[in-house]
Amino acid sequence: MKLTTKSEYSILALIYIARNQKDTFIKIEEICKEYELSKKYLEQLFFSLRQARFIKTKRGSSGGYRLARPAEKISLADIIRLMDGALAPTLSVSKYFFEHTPLEKEKKVMKVFAEMRNYISKKVEKLKISDLL
Repeated sequence: MKLTTKSEYSILALIYIARNQKDTFIKIEEICKEYELSKKYLEQLFFSLRQARFIKTKRGSSGGYRLARPAEKISLADIIRLMDGALAPTLSVSKYFFEHTPLEKEKKVMKVFAEMRNYISKKVEKLKISDLL
């Protein structure tokens, strides 16, 4: 598994929102300034996060973004799967994105990759945004 900037930026943004939202909405410019991210790119990622109901938006001068659910209910696995797909090193051992691959012919290799998937999955399923604040 290799994280793309989609997952990295989404995780950073969710951490920032969780840490700072209190009773207000967070402006995207704040997040971009804090982490030196492209506003246009983050807006694209926020579209996916909003569609998946991780964040909600409010328009207007007091608008911005906030979490749509508690930070304790958003796992890193949720975000990574949304943005990057499978947690598995190959799709032929993935639980959510399974596809047949030629590697399936090598059972010992498949066993090692399945063990890697299980280890990574356990770690990122348990790790919530709230744990990273």
